Amino acid sequence: MSLKEEVLSYCNSLGLTNIGFVKCRKFSELEEFYENRKKLNIQNEFEEEDIQKRINPNHYMEEGKTIISIAFPYLHDQEHFDNGFSLYTRGNDYHMVLKDYLDKICEFIRVKGGKAISFVDSNTLPERYIAYLAGVGFIGKNNMLITKEYGSYVFLGEIITDLEMYDDDNGNFEELMKHKECGECSICFGECPTKSINPNRKNSNICLSYITQKKDLEEWEIKALKGRTFGCDSCQLRCPYNEEIKFSHIEGFKPLEFMEKDYSDNIVNMGNGEFKSTLKNTSCGWRGKNVLKRNVLIRMKMYNGKDVSAIKTDSPYIQAYINRIRDIK
Repeated sequence: MSLKEEVLSYCNSLGLTNIGFVKCRKFSELEEFYENRKKLNIQNEFEEEDIQKRINPNHYMEEGKTIISIAFPYLHDQEHFDNGFSLYTRGNDYHMVLKDYLDKICEFIRVKGGKAISFVDSNTLPERYIAYLAGVGFIGKNNMLITKEYGSYVFLGEIITDLEMYDDDNGNFEELMKHKECGECSICFGECPTKSINPNRKNSNICLSYITQKKDLEEWEIKALKGRTFGCDSCQLRCPYNEEIKFSHIEGFKPLEFMEKDYSDNIVNMGNGEFKSTLKNTSCGWRGKNVLKRNVLIRMKMYNGKDVSAIKTDSPYIQAYINRIRDIK
């Protein structure tokens, strides 16, 4: 059994089946794409400013030879109550869940004599592009990585190692941009509330998922939320590739009990202690309780028609939003 086959077998023993290997190299073909994003001013504060770091993963490991891309399915087979939270936020914090898996795989590689470092979300890697090149899935018109087994309901994690285990690239940037797997389908364009995805340009700065995470909102953004508390699933919910999929078996992503009901009143009145014992441990907890409180207040007023003006708060930030949304029609 080759080393690559051993790594695959070990991943399979952990219940992971969507795994790909690609050469750790400079992805020069992305440089013009990122430069254009800068010129069009459609980058946001969550993106790395230094384009060279975005296209060259070897700044993490100079001797890196292979990037292992792994898709982790998060959607469980159960009914979901519409409380404004995206489906990906309802289980335990995916950063921690993925890290636990990736640490085990890194240790397996180290036992085999290699170096290995892992990544979840907060990094400079072009994660979806790497997953595409590694054959984990394709990138749809909605800019999501779509897998054969689990559709787009996956998180991505990566491992860079100095061992050579990579395959030939599964595709290339020009082919990716044709979105041939989507064919003539454009359902996601019609479903996107802000048209952040459309036939001409993708602008993540007006994506509602991003807007729910911003610290400061304009009036049009407040109105656009339409009940969303954190994240947005609109482009995924009607995607044909998400219709007949396997569901997640990862226990850490099973929705927490309080995330499957209307938790609005609890969130509005939540102190630090309750936040740390509940939402802090989810995939939206990293943003802090005040952004979540703000979004819940907007949902209560703009979506459910409740009067929020009498709500008491010690936070100037929350009070400012209560004052703002009170008179918005």
